[in-house]
Amino acid sequence: VQLQASGGGSVQAGGSLRLSCAVSGLTFDNYAIAWFRQAPGKEREGVSFILTSPRTTQYADSVKGRFTMSVDNAKNTVYLQMNNLKPEDTAVYYCAAGTKDQVLRLWVFPDGQNAYWGVGTQVTVSS
Repeated sequence: VQLQASGGGSVQAGGSLRLSCAVSGLTFDNYAIAWFRQAPGKEREGVSFILTSPRTTQYADSVKGRFTMSVDNAKNTVYLQMNNLKPEDTAVYYCAAGTKDQVLRLWVFPDGQNAYWGVGTQVTVSS
């Protein structure tokens, strides 16, 4: 299983970025996908996740209304559309995949490792 996040960059506050996570080696029907982020000197935190059965999407309170997570099954790719970015969104963003139970556990205990993790992509938001 491989996950590769991309799309990060540097933007000014109020700007937008779309992150992509290309997934290989698993099918979305059987796995949940999540985005996490880690800012310098801070613990990793959950940003959003999608469960497949039933299809459920959840967001951290800090990004609700600004970020949208979506899945393209045909491309085996997960997206995170980030609008109205704020300096506090600056972090390395990671995508992760696992069973529903694994992702839900990571949501509560984001320091866990029991899932498939991709290489992160840096997002920097300047004020």
